[in-house]
Parts: sequence; C-alpha cells; structure tokens
Amino acid sequence: MAEIKVPSLDLKTQYRSIKPEIDAALANVLDSGQFVLGPEVAGFEQEFATYCGASECIALNSGTSALHLALLAAGVRPGDEVITVPFTFVASVAAVLYAGARPVLVDIDPRSFTMDPAVVESAITPRTKAILPVHLYGQPADLDPITEIARRHSLVVIEDAAQAHGAKYKGRPVGSIGDIGCFSFYPGKNLGAYGEGGAVTTSNSDFARTIRMLRDWGQDRKYHHALHGFNYRMEAFQGAILRVKLRHLESWIQARRAIADKYNQLLEGSAVDRPAEMTWARHVYHLYTLRSKRRDLLQDSLRKKDIQTGIHYAMPAHLQPAYANLGYGRGSLPQSEKAADEVLSLPLYPEISDDQIEMVAKAVVNQ
Repeated sequence: MAEIKVPSLDLKTQYRSIKPEIDAALANVLDSGQFVLGPEVAGFEQEFATYCGASECIALNSGTSALHLALLAAGVRPGDEVITVPFTFVASVAAVLYAGARPVLVDIDPRSFTMDPAVVESAITPRTKAILPVHLYGQPADLDPITEIARRHSLVVIEDAAQAHGAKYKGRPVGSIGDIGCFSFYPGKNLGAYGEGGAVTTSNSDFARTIRMLRDWGQDRKYHHALHGFNYRMEAFQGAILRVKLRHLESWIQARRAIADKYNQLLEGSAVDRPAEMTWARHVYHLYTLRSKRRDLLQDSLRKKDIQTGIHYAMPAHLQPAYANLGYGRGSLPQSEKAADEVLSLPLYPEISDDQIEMVAKAVVNQ
C-alpha cells in the first residue's frame, strides 16, 4: 500500500502537540471518579458560552443531538415545517424528522455554499416553525436577511454551526446570532473531542432550561421527570479534552486561514474555482473546498500522487434514497446538485507543512 504523502487530516500530530495538557486533563477526570457531566463539562459549558458570545451552553453527546433538542426546545412538533438546505451533512435534515416535522428544502448560493436568503420567504407556509441555516465548511450563512425574514414571520432561527466553531458574521460569533446555535465536536472538527460530542448555545433562558432537562431524561431534579427526555449527556472525558483544545482554537483558526490564503495564492489562475470568503464572514476553513467541472478526474489524479481529498458532499440530501419520500426530484434544487458534482476538499489542518501545501497545489495546477 502506497504511503500517503499528504493525508486529509492528521489528528495524531495535533495530539502530540498538546499531549501533556490532554494527559493531565484525563488524569484529573480519572482521579475525580465523575465520568458523566460533572465539573469538567460544566467548566467547558461556561468557557464555550463565553467564547461564542452566548449566555448559556449546554453540552451534549453529539451535534445531531444538539439539532434535535434545539428543534424541540423551539417548539417544533409533528406537522410543523422547518426550512433548511439539502447541501449539508444529512444530520441537518434528519434532526427535523426526529422532531416529527417536515424538512422544507431551499437551494444554496453557489459562491458561499450556504442558504440563499432570496429563496427563503417563498418557502414559508402556515406550518413553518423554524429556519435552520447551515454554516457550511466553516463559513457563516448570510444571517441578517434570514433573521429579518424569521422575525417578520415569528419563526425561530437555529444555526447549524457544526462546522463553524469560531466563525464570525459581521464580527459576531456564530452560535449567538440566531435564537439557538448547534455545534458538533466530532474529532475532525476545528474543535474536536476524542469521540462524539456536541453543544447548544443560546441566550434564551427558557430554551436553555428545556434543553438541559431534555438531555438528561427530562429531569428537573433527580428522578423527577417533567418532560419526555433523552440520554444525550456529555461524558466528562470529552468536556476535559474540549477545555484544553478550546484554549488553542484561536491559534488553530489563524493557522487554517493562513493555509487557505497560501492555497489561494498557489491556485490563482488554475482551472479550479477557489472557495470564496464572503464579505460578511470570518471563514474558519473547517474545509478548503474548491470546485472543478472535472472533479472526479482531479481527485483520481491527486490520489495517484498519494494526496488524500474528500467530497463534502457527493449527493445532496434530497437525492439520498433515505429521503426520497420528501418529494424532491433531480433538478428541483439545481445549485445544490451542481455543487455536489463539483466540490473537492483539499487537505487543510493546522499542522500541514508548507512543503505539503505546495505539493498539493502543484498537483492541482498540473492535473
């Protein structure tokens, strides 16, 4: 098997760079004997809420759980509709179904890869309860027009910020602009746990209280179940790890942005379309995703040079077999479908070397 010269992700190198801090944090959890929620999770919640500019953070066991509980706290119930996009990881759509509601899908802006505000209002019906924009690849959706539409129609805005820790919209941190923000700490994320993890951020105390209860079997006090809840609690190990990594997140974001700048310079004038940082955004480059009309040939060419790439995502949700019953056929959301045929994510992580960046860029230019 050929050696991978440039992996798409390198979590081992990141761990080695912070190993003493991580090992000490894990030892503290072992010594404490508290392995679910507890002081490490509570500490992370406070620190992440502050980082996001929100009053409260509720730590959970996954980003999908965050979306699910955010929808329930927002009052989404069977028969309701939630507007979101198909060009996203499928959890954005699945969580709406978990709440018993119907996902109403609108297309994306082809430059930002995020929800096109111009098509949102026409999708609203008397059954619409919430709008769920996705901050894809680390770039915020255009939130001002989306929230303005939501306020006009008395809808809740739930930000899917699973890929956008530290991203900003017009200087404001994502997760604090809509009514609720939802984050994933899957290991490959910019702020990743060593396992599954997620969180909700909000400055609405009623939403926060409801989500805290829902994550822990609906309890408002021990063994008193006021709501039909779930076992969505964060483990103490993940809280401890995330507290360590949060201290490094800003420096990692700066590294990601510098790497993206270098790719942009090296790929200038090439046959690919480089990712666009929108005027409103601080893009945190969870993924550096370009577009190519010869995407599959380009990916195969890079693979032969031992360069790993990813496709995020090769099939939009409305064309997935599991969601065919939503009733959207091919051609119904053309920008999402076109993006799915063209996107390719290049290796980008804070520890990638200049030599590796140049190797990848040269391979793209000379495909």
